[in-house]
Amino acid sequence: MRTERLIPLLAVVAAIAGLASPVAICAPTHKTHTVALSAAKKVPYSKVGDPAGAATGEDTLRIRALVVDGQIKEWTTGDAHDVTDRSFVVRRVIKINDSLPSDGSGLGGSVSGGSAGAKSVLAASHWVWQRGPWLLIDRVSGHVAALKLPDYDPGVSQVVWFRDYGAYCGVTATGKSLYAVVAQLAARKPALSKKLSAFAPENHSDPVCGATEWQREPLKVTFHPTGLESVAFDLAPGSAVLVEDSADEEVTGEK
Repeated sequence: MRTERLIPLLAVVAAIAGLASPVAICAPTHKTHTVALSAAKKVPYSKVGDPAGAATGEDTLRIRALVVDGQIKEWTTGDAHDVTDRSFVVRRVIKINDSLPSDGSGLGGSVSGGSAGAKSVLAASHWVWQRGPWLLIDRVSGHVAALKLPDYDPGVSQVVWFRDYGAYCGVTATGKSLYAVVAQLAARKPALSKKLSAFAPENHSDPVCGATEWQREPLKVTFHPTGLESVAFDLAPGSAVLVEDSADEEVTGEK
């Protein structure tokens, strides 16, 4: 009798263990990412290599590598700005091939000789550095995204950040108007877009605008277009609209 009663009990325990095991094995775990900016180094830089972005007389550019999980994802320049406790923005810098087809060292033609031939062509090419768009980096997920700021022009727009707002002088798509712009990360429309003056791409001051100034209370932003009077705008304070991913990649075991 005791043996007969014990058998059903063991069966129940085994069934519970069988149900619990897959749950334990498949419990999600979050991958930890490491995000860092390397030490700065200087590279040759001038208007010859970056006509739109380099200032008059500028001959070097300080750049830093954006390293995610031990691998270089992008090259950056300038100071980073913490938007939240886990996200920050920094400006990208691009290394671009400046060789002409007539130089005989461009990549437009065929490359022979396998990897060795490809390396020799790359080594012979003429590379220059150019300032590019801004990047938004999430330290938790390791995600890197290029920001599409309205009316942003790499050669004109010097973005000054406050919270999740970026203020700068922008140029319209036609290239004929200079605007005061305040963009808010993840917002579809700019928080501010006001015309400052007409703009002539072939003949303009350098820099086009001085550094924009922020004021916290009341929230105000002041633009300093070169050759014009400074102009200030009051902004209606609002909550951040940047939504960060709440979950990272989930790693599960096999059943």
